[in-house]
Amino acid sequence: MRFLALVGVLAIGVAIGAIIFFFGGYYNAAGIEEDPGVVAWALAAVRAASIDRHASDHPPISLDDPATVQAGARAFVARGCVNCHGGPGVAWAKFAEGMRPFPPVLKDIAKERDLPQLFWVAKNGVKMTGMPSFGSIGVPDQEIWMIAAFVKKLPTLSEADFKAWTAAP
Repeated sequence: MRFLALVGVLAIGVAIGAIIFFFGGYYNAAGIEEDPGVVAWALAAVRAASIDRHASDHPPISLDDPATVQAGARAFVARGCVNCHGGPGVAWAKFAEGMRPFPPVLKDIAKERDLPQLFWVAKNGVKMTGMPSFGSIGVPDQEIWMIAAFVKKLPTLSEADFKAWTAAP
């Protein structure tokens, strides 16, 4: 019984400390400041859990077709994704260096996430990251699926292929 009381008192103490830290202005919300380790960990864990729970759609088209992946590459550039995430042989725009958290390197993310998760993030965006919701601005689901297919291919994509796929017709 004493153990449970101790756990309860500690939980209340942690909650009060968190309230004082965040609502007392001690948490620095400036974009130039890195989040404290525990805050960065918590935000990343909540984001990953949310994506895992909500990403349940499945592609309505075959995403293995090279033409679909190439169309996704063109949409990736046309929709401005390359500005924050870069691409093979293409650096991200200078403004992206000031974003916190930093936009992820998508060739690494593509190894960790499946197609429904990539689609969900692009369609819905992610709070507190600068990742916009392409679904809310009317980008068709089919185009978002093509972008997701392209992102999934990024780990194996060459700089020459990316430039060829995204060159103006």
